[in-house]
Formats: sequence, C-alpha cells, structure tokens
Amino acid sequence: MTKPNKHKGEGHRKRLRDKFLKTGLSAFLDYEIVELLLTLASPRRDCKQQAKNAIEKFKGLRGVLEASPEELQEIKGIGPSNIFGIKIFQEISEKYLKEKIIGKEIILKSSKTVIDYLYQSMLKDKKEVFKVLFLDGKNKLIEVEDLFEGSLTSSAVYPREIMKKAIKYNAAALIFAHNHPSGNSTPSQEDKKITKDLISAGNIMDIKVLDHIIVGNNSHFSFADEGMI
Repeated sequence: MTKPNKHKGEGHRKRLRDKFLKTGLSAFLDYEIVELLLTLASPRRDCKQQAKNAIEKFKGLRGVLEASPEELQEIKGIGPSNIFGIKIFQEISEKYLKEKIIGKEIILKSSKTVIDYLYQSMLKDKKEVFKVLFLDGKNKLIEVEDLFEGSLTSSAVYPREIMKKAIKYNAAALIFAHNHPSGNSTPSQEDKKITKDLISAGNIMDIKVLDHIIVGNNSHFSFADEGMI
C-alpha cells in the first residue's frame, strides 16, 4: 500500500514542536518562534519564509509580537487566519500579567510586575491610551481600565470621569499610565499639566494619586520616581 505523501513542511513543523516540548524556547531562533506561532492556525502551510520576512520587517521578535494585524498582513503569505497564533499570544500575555497584579499590593518605585504589564498591554497601541489602575487602602490593585484614547491633552482627559470610576471601585488610590507611540517616554508639558490636574481632583475627593507612568519604546518615565508626585 502506498503511504500518503507528507505535506511539504510537515516534518519540519513537527521537529519545531518536538524541540519546543523538549527545550522550551531557549534553543529557538527568533524566526522559528514566529514560525511556530504562525503554524498554529495554518498547520499544513510552510510559514518559514513568512516568519523570516516578519523578523526582518519588524526588526526582531519583539517588533513582530507588537505589530498590528494590518501590519502583519502586509507580508506576503500572512493573512487574517494565520496571525491567530501571534495575536492570541499577545492577549494571553496581557491577561496573565494583569491577573498577576490584581489583588496584589503595589509597591511604589516602579513595581516590576506593573511595568511588565504596562509594556505588554500598551506598546502594541499605535495611538495614545490613558490607563487607570484603581487601588484600595492597602495599595492592592482592584481593577485596571482604559479610559481615554487618541491625542491626550488636558481637555481630553476628564478628572471627573476618573473620580466617578474611583468611587465605583471604592478606590483609595490611583496610578495613571499612558503610552507615547513615538517611543520617547519623556513627559510633555501637557503630561505635566494633566498630572497636576488629576492630583488636585484626587485631593478634593481624598483619593491619593500614587504615580503617573509614561511608557515608551523599551523605556518608561515615573512621575513618582522623579519626585514629581
């Protein structure tokens, strides 16, 4: 009886899966990680070249994992279906890091777990997003919400809306965070004004503002760390 022909690349993908199960990602090249993610939704397609092209276009693994679906699909051979693995990795990572800090006491001086979560949840955003972390009286994280997006100015960030949310969660303290899509985490004059306005609103409501963190490209700025709060 004639054996059925293996689909081209099937043996290579099996070797990748077996390699991962044996060693984890430590022995993988960056393009092999992307290839593995692409094949999750396209198990019978050879995705090796697409993975290499993605690494080249986005300047490394991190760039690929932060790319939007539209950007990924600019690469020939990558379509709406086989980006599934990359996007689910992004979402699972963000959810995992969020759950890791919910209910935990947030230590100031830029808690590593908080910064890790902010990087994962914000660096993929191509526009500015303003995030609020709501904490209880013991600095334990209650919830995180994205409240504003777009070009963030003092007229676009509404202290009243933030305080309404704080009352809803019975929060005693707040941490603010937003991203700079340009990659430069240095605060603008507008960022400083927004922070000042939010601190004033918090004082009126007897709610502490613990920090305002700006996330850039592999960098962040903490108003608290810099003695500005």
